[in-house]
Amino acid sequence: MTKETKNPTGAGAIIAFLILAGTIGGGLLGQPSIGLLAGAGTGVLIGILLWLRERGK
Repeated sequence: MTKETKNPTGAGAIIAFLILAGTIGGGLLGQPSIGLLAGAGTGVLIGILLWLRERGK
């Protein structure tokens, strides 16, 4: 019998990319702080959704 090992999906890169993208997008609109917060919030939301998906496996 072989034991299946789980390879969890990491969300760190997604969070970091969305923080940078939000800051750049917000900077182009004159609101880099709001862009940073929106990017961080979106990244954390995606990270939680990935965690919930992996938890069910």
